[in-house]
Amino acid sequence: MPQLHCYLQEDLAKKLQEKARHAHLSTSKYLALLVEREVETQWPENYFEIFGSWQGEPLERADQGSYETRLELE
Repeated sequence: MPQLHCYLQEDLAKKLQEKARHAHLSTSKYLALLVEREVETQWPENYFEIFGSWQGEPLERADQGSYETRLELE
C-alpha cells in the first residue's frame, strides 16, 4: 500500500487528531477515510453525457394502483 506524506499547520493537525480520537480511529486511518470519501464520491467520467441517450423502446411506468385508505390521526 502506498504511503503518502503531507504537512499541516500545528492547529489543523491537532484538530485532525482530535476528530480521529473521537471516531476511535488512528489519525492515519481517519485521514485515509476522508481522502477516500472526497476522491471516490465524484461522478464517473462522462456520467452526465448518458442522460437522454436511451435508444430502445420508450419507457412506460406500470400502473401504480390506488392509494390505500388509512385511519385519520387523532
